[in-house]
This record gives sequence, C-alpha cells and structure tokens, in this order.
Amino acid sequence: MQLTVWTYEGPPHIGAMRVATAMEGLHYVLHAPQGDTYADLLFTMIERREKRPPVTYTTFQARDLGGDTALLFKDAVAQAHARFQPQAMIVGASCTAELIQDDPGGLAKALALPIPVIPLELPAYQKKENWGASETFYRLVRALAGQPVERSSREGRRPLCNILGPTALGFRHRDDLIEIRKILESLGIDVNVVAPLGASPADLGRLREADFNVVLYPEIARAAAQHLEKTFRQPFIDIVPIGVGATTRFVEAVAALAGVDPAPVLAGVPSRLPWYSRSVDSTYLTDKRVFIFGDATHALGIARVAATELGFRVVGLGTYSREFAREVRAEAALHGIEAIIADDYLDVEAAIQAAQPELVLGTQMERHVAKRLGIPCAVISAPVHVQDFPARHSPQMGFEGANVLFDTLVHPLMMGLEEHLLGMFREDPEFHDGAAPSHLGRTHAGPAMMQEAAPPAPAPAPMVVEAAQVTLTPIPTTAPWSPDAEKELKKIPFFVRGKARANTERFARERQLPLITLETLYDAKAHFGR
Repeated sequence: MQLTVWTYEGPPHIGAMRVATAMEGLHYVLHAPQGDTYADLLFTMIERREKRPPVTYTTFQARDLGGDTALLFKDAVAQAHARFQPQAMIVGASCTAELIQDDPGGLAKALALPIPVIPLELPAYQKKENWGASETFYRLVRALAGQPVERSSREGRRPLCNILGPTALGFRHRDDLIEIRKILESLGIDVNVVAPLGASPADLGRLREADFNVVLYPEIARAAAQHLEKTFRQPFIDIVPIGVGATTRFVEAVAALAGVDPAPVLAGVPSRLPWYSRSVDSTYLTDKRVFIFGDATHALGIARVAATELGFRVVGLGTYSREFAREVRAEAALHGIEAIIADDYLDVEAAIQAAQPELVLGTQMERHVAKRLGIPCAVISAPVHVQDFPARHSPQMGFEGANVLFDTLVHPLMMGLEEHLLGMFREDPEFHDGAAPSHLGRTHAGPAMMQEAAPPAPAPAPMVVEAAQVTLTPIPTTAPWSPDAEKELKKIPFFVRGKARANTERFARERQLPLITLETLYDAKAHFGR
C-alpha cells in the first residue's frame, strides 16, 4: 500500500456506491467504521445531486471491536430494509471493515429478507473504484437479469437496444446519454433499458428483451455486456463515440446490428468541428504538442480526436486504468510513444515535464500540475471536481460532443496565444500594465494612477528570529539575470519560456557563471539546440 496526497480512484466500494446511487429502488448496506461515511459529500457536494445516496453504514467505532460487530451489521441491514423498502439490496465492506472478516454476504443471507440481496466481494487492497463499479454492475445483472427467453421477431417492430455504463459521479455521463439517445432515435431504434443510471432492479430483469447492447463506458459495463452476450446471445457495441470519426463509426456499427440505414443520420455530419479544424484560424493549432492522461475511455477517445481531427501531435498518452493498459499501449505505439500506465500523480507530473507539451488534457490532478508548470490545460476525464459537473448541457459523446470537445481543447491554446501577445507588447506605450483602456480616453484614471493616489500601506513589523531556532539547508544557487537578458527572455513564447529559463540557469550553474547575460542566453540556446 502506498500513502499519497491525491488518488485517481477511490477504493472499490466507491464504485459500488456510484452504481447504487445511479439506480432507483436499490440500497447499499456498507460495513464501515466511523470516518468512512463520506458518500454524501461525494454525490451531493461534488456532483450536486438533489438527494442523498442510498447508502446505510454500520459506523462501528473502536470500542465496538471488542464486541459483536457482526450483530451490528445484521441490525443495520434489517433496519435499512424496514426503513427504505428497496426492491433489492447490495451488501459489502469498506477497506477498513474488510480486515474484520465479518462476511457481510453470509450475515445478510441469514436474515432471509423477502428481496434479492446481492453480496459484493471487493478486494480493497488489490482493486480500485472503476473495477468496483464494473464488478457491482456485473453482479447485479447476473443476479437480476433472469433466465434466457425467446425474443420476439423483429418483423413489424423497431429494433430494441439497452444502453449500458452511465453511473452517478460519472464525467459527463448524464449529457452523453442525452446525445446517444438522440442518435438512436434518429436511426429508428428504441431504447429498452438504460443502466445503471436511472434503472431499477426490475428494469435489470428486462435487459434480456433487447436485441443488442450499447456499451458507452467499457470500464463500467463491458463485463456485464459480455455476460449478456453469453447468456442471452445479445451482441454488443463498445465503440466509444468521442469525436466525429468515432461517432460516425458508432452510427455505422449500430445501424448494421439493427439492420437500418445510417445515411440520413450521417448526412452532412451535424458537427462544426471538421469545418473549424480546416478554417484558417486553426492553422495555429497544427502540430501542437499535447499530453493526454485519464481513464481509458476518455484518454483513448481524446487522443484520436487530437491527432486525426485537430492536427495535434500526441507526445504523451497514459491512463490509471490498469485493466485497459494493453489498449492504451497499442494506441500510444501508433503515435510513436510509450504509454504511461500509472496511478501515482508524481509519475505523471514527471512525464509531463519530460514531454514538454504545449497543452495538457487530463484530470483535475493534471490541471493542478499544468497550472504549476505554466502550461494550458483542459479536463477531459475523471477524477474531476465540482466545476466539471456543469448545470448546462455539455456532452463529450456524439456530434454535439465533438463541438464541445473542439471548444474544450482549443480554447486553452487560444487564451495562451492571447497571453503571449500581451507579453510581446508588454513594453508598448498603449498596452503596458499602467495604461488605461484605450476606449476610455487618456483622462481616465488607470490602475497606475489609482495606485499612486492610494495611501502607502504601513510596513510590517520586522520579525526577529534567534539564530539557534533555525537550521539552514544549502540549496544550489542560481546566478541572477541581467536586465537585458530578462527582457529577451520575455520575448520567448510562454509555452517554452519555462524550459528556456531552466536550461539557461542550468547552463550557467554548470559553468559557475556569476551573472546570466544576453550572451549566456544565446550560448545556452545553441548548446541545448545541438
């Protein structure tokens, strides 16, 4: 086990919570100590859900360990059933409670409740959140989908499919689902069940009625789809429709399974991304170096959009979804790079620094890293924070999702270009920091005049520190920059300025130069450019 400040995924019982919270009529009883009861924060604060997650905890304390914690669990299950009256229940243990080995499944079975109770065995010290969500959904489908039945003939009726994969706390799952429903409706295909999001245990019993399954998020639903294929002979499609190209392939594959014509839906490709990518403004984007990291679904989809639809150069690609490492490595090989398979954000940060990208596309962790390194960034994958659950419609899948992706990927670079231009004209008499906005005239009191009018702030009292109180650790000293060298450095585009400064300071340290001059800057450029 490794202690860390940030983690890309929680333990597997968080994945089970995501499935339970997404569904209706399902309750999750979690054997967990006091302190592991944070489901409300995840779903009501981060995702801003309007109701609490259907999770009941045993919340045992240290003093309970000397007694019968199994009895606490049985009481919690019985009380949850009496209070919430769910159609079905899932039971399991958190990572801490797993060590007690109370066997939640066996204890719940002994109660002989009049509803299905599905036990979850989620090894918290070997697996992570997405695996937990996948295993939970698979167990539910296996327990509740029922026995094989003869499906009705397609003659005289529209094709029928299930949509599998969307969960609570999923990155843009709600919005992606809206877009995929529109596409299926345009193709003349009816949706039988969407699961887990919005489905009840009774709905899972109707999964077998569909002609085929659409898997939107393979990390969550591929295992369940494989079970349905084996048990009910339902084929499935797991082409992730992120970007115009992938959405086109998705439409063609779905149409082929359903026996319908995709041409009306694909006519004209209802997305503005291809036109934007060919427009003159987008020549600035061509061959931009981009680093991509996230869950496998989004990392793979965004890499293909970046390279084939926007003309970026993928210089870094990775995932924390180890179960999909082979697929990510294969995609990275197509870009001539080695994939980063890691769940340690420090390893990812080191890879970003080594790749020196001009744009980072990742999770909220890469957003923090890119901000510290001064690199434009956009969030394209979970884990995300509250600002990435917008109230507006903002999908990543489908043709409208391609429009959103264009904005998501391009705007950070455009803002970066604006910052670079402001930096280039920093010394211009009209654009310097103290100049008033030109449309307000010369008499307007600009920031500099306002600062002059303000009374000076009192100087802080000096802090006296005894010499014995501190121990100073020597650090490598960097030579100071001369004014003309600093001025020349500011002319270098912002997205490589940090690397230029670091290389020049390293060049000066290795040669023990007392001052970094304009000549030092040029010498360092020539040295590292060889």
